[in-house]
Amino acid sequence: MNAYEQKQAERRARYEARAEKATQESNAAHAQARGMAEAIPFGQPILIGHHSEKRDRRYRARIHDTFGKSVKLSEKADHYAQKAAAVGTGGISSDDPDAIEKLRAELAGINAAQDKMKAANRAIRKGDRDALAELGFTPEKVEELFKPDFAGRVGFPSYALSNNRANGRRIEQRIKELEALREREDVEAQGNGYTYREDAEDNRVMFIFDAKPDAETRKLLKAHAFKWSPSREGKPWVRQLTNAGIYAAKQVRAVLDAAE
Repeated sequence: MNAYEQKQAERRARYEARAEKATQESNAAHAQARGMAEAIPFGQPILIGHHSEKRDRRYRARIHDTFGKSVKLSEKADHYAQKAAAVGTGGISSDDPDAIEKLRAELAGINAAQDKMKAANRAIRKGDRDALAELGFTPEKVEELFKPDFAGRVGFPSYALSNNRANGRRIEQRIKELEALREREDVEAQGNGYTYREDAEDNRVMFIFDAKPDAETRKLLKAHAFKWSPSREGKPWVRQLTNAGIYAAKQVRAVLDAAE
């Protein structure tokens, strides 16, 4: 597990811990509300005009609020459980130091699948079921490949090959971009009230301001997908160091430097 993967695991664990804590608090609030409700005799109405009416209404309102608190905490637990489950499911991150190697492995799998589909289609045209078995297809899959689809096509359709090939090209392009970015030299430049940096090691484009940026500047940064990172030195506004990130930074700098 590299440093990025360790960070992801720790992030997942934090979300799971928050989900567990919210679940426990929800269960406790629900138990408290039930206990409060059990103090009222079953079917007992509010005695209108009785000296106990106001106190009874307040008590029942607290029961309602406590049940509501339990529901909100349960929703909070679900929220964090979903966030925990989503960690690491967004594909290969550019922040992963092993991203290029992982992308190359993924590309190799795509190319292998492309070759396998082409070989399967050749075997299908010849009616060679044994060749399909040698390619690793199960008997059930072999029969499925010989079954015509809604358009009368057998085997792997051309769109499946085209989509797979396009995905391979996309990954090849991403590998080239990451290789180029990792070879870049760090950049630092002074602007109108800010320092601009391109940090290859941190994989971030960033703006560090001399003072807290005003609302209009914050709006500009957010519009270009920059996020405030108070945990980093200088508390910069950052986004990933990609070609898109560098282009967005140029647009932001143009506006900031044009301001009086």
